[in-house]
Amino acid sequence: MPVQVRASHRTRSFETGHVFAPLGWSVDARSQPLQPAEWGDSAYLDLRLTGEFRLADALNHLYVLLPVLDDAKHYWVSTEEVDKLIRAGGDWLAGHPEKELITRRYLSHQHKLTRSALARLAEADDTEPEELDNAVDEAGEADTGRAADTGRAADTGRAADTDRAADTGRAADTDKDQHQPLAVQRREAILAVLREIGARRVGDLGCGAGALTRDLLADKQIEHVTAVDVSARALQLAARQLKLDQMPDNKRERLTIFQSSLTYRDDRLAGLDAAVLMEVIEHVDPERLPALERAVFGFAKPATILVTTPNAEYNPHFATLEPGALRHRDHRFEWTRAEFGAWAKNAARNHGYQVRFLPVGPEHPDAGPPTQLAVFEQGPKP
Repeated sequence: MPVQVRASHRTRSFETGHVFAPLGWSVDARSQPLQPAEWGDSAYLDLRLTGEFRLADALNHLYVLLPVLDDAKHYWVSTEEVDKLIRAGGDWLAGHPEKELITRRYLSHQHKLTRSALARLAEADDTEPEELDNAVDEAGEADTGRAADTGRAADTGRAADTDRAADTGRAADTDKDQHQPLAVQRREAILAVLREIGARRVGDLGCGAGALTRDLLADKQIEHVTAVDVSARALQLAARQLKLDQMPDNKRERLTIFQSSLTYRDDRLAGLDAAVLMEVIEHVDPERLPALERAVFGFAKPATILVTTPNAEYNPHFATLEPGALRHRDHRFEWTRAEFGAWAKNAARNHGYQVRFLPVGPEHPDAGPPTQLAVFEQGPKP
């Protein structure tokens, strides 16, 4: 719906454009003169914002960004403010070009809280990983994400496609999809496949800070979620994001969460309808991938396995990546579509699966999609 907002704020005009324009707002910021006029302009602006949004989205933008423009909170800022920021900005802040400025100001420049918020926002988008990592490192953060084989920092993003993934391999390509963070598109693509196959017991293997786990628990079709990660720090973040200490009993009974390495057999992972390895394999040293295949495809052997990984061919289309750079410093590799296809087909053949491939995110005519998704299903198709 069309939305128009008028406010008076003490800020600089260029900041209003930097924080509101990337979200689709038209910004008209004009200086307000002092009285008498010969004293010049005041520090305040007459700010007018115009845009077409869902009312809930517009209110979330204003809730976060107006205090950011003021850069002055008049109450005690505690860890609860991090939760408020993630709740209001989780669907758009992770992909915002000024997310570090916004996060720092919203949290009153408290370094510890800023580090925590950036680590959690890292689960929501992976198109600007290097900048996020630098901000986190400078603030002293050690482990922002997930890993499959080591305790080191893992992937900064996870997400998916809004429409149902189909056997034809086509993904939705609407304007709405184009403006969603890639992490959101990736999670939605995975959920679409899980609904398609009717999965009831699902494993989030390499769950990181729990963004996908949260979405799985919100899907009433899914009866039980098993979430695991090798990183103790990632599991702490997941517990906080999922609010385990406040989770209702009926929801908590649907979740099992524990530490586990995907390169070793773990009998607790048996009996799953589907297992998801979302942005996991690229964190494993190539020589350790056969061990992961044996543990997941061979021993756990769920009926369906979903694996996503970056498409290296798409990397030149990320403006924030230097030529030849990987999307995350902990990535051991990033595969082309041909390389991922060769690995997936070999893993399927060795362990009795059929595999199909789906694109996630906007497809480039030559480079393909930013994320590639493989769906492994046991046995031949009927």
